[in-house]
Amino acid sequence: MVKEYLKRFVYLGIVVGFVIVATYIAGTFHPNEHVITKIEDEFHKKEMRIIEELGLKEPEFEFTDKTSFINATSNCVAYLNWTTDKDKRVPITIVIAMAGIESAWGTSRFAKEGNALFGVRTWNLNTPHMKPLDLPKARFGVKKYDTKCQSVKDMIRILNTHPAYDKFRKYRAEQLEEGVWNYSHLLSGMTAWSTNPDYQNIIMSTIVDNKLP
Repeated sequence: MVKEYLKRFVYLGIVVGFVIVATYIAGTFHPNEHVITKIEDEFHKKEMRIIEELGLKEPEFEFTDKTSFINATSNCVAYLNWTTDKDKRVPITIVIAMAGIESAWGTSRFAKEGNALFGVRTWNLNTPHMKPLDLPKARFGVKKYDTKCQSVKDMIRILNTHPAYDKFRKYRAEQLEEGVWNYSHLLSGMTAWSTNPDYQNIIMSTIVDNKLP
């Protein structure tokens, strides 16, 4: 059954590719971008239906060291990207670097006890949360999650919805149009994530030093 669905998925990809190429040629090398976008959107909807039929589930977030943490985070983001429109996705490289720095590669107290990889705060104390040990009476808490992958999902949601990341979304849209990621430029639109003025450089150094994918 799974093989049959995978065959259908590959077939869909071939058909969509053929239609896009045909559209390009028919446009005398000036393709109708609106038509192509509609085709790609329809393909994504069909992808989602196949995923539901396959019963694909969130991957286990298992790791024992930095290397396996990177792999686990990458698998989680890849899974989430299947269920996220292409214009709402966050580059895997940036997510891995931020998760590594924010959670000390999964070894922080918040990561271990609350599956919190990004230290996302909540001021609604009815939301499952943990208090910082040095601020037990703080009016905020760090959100807890059922799984670490759910923490990644929430991080992506915040980048896609919070007004503080309007510039990030603008830069992402431009780079998607160009077809090339510029991580440094994207990170310049995410300065609100940390009060550390050097945060952008820290994440970029993490990407380079660890040769992240």
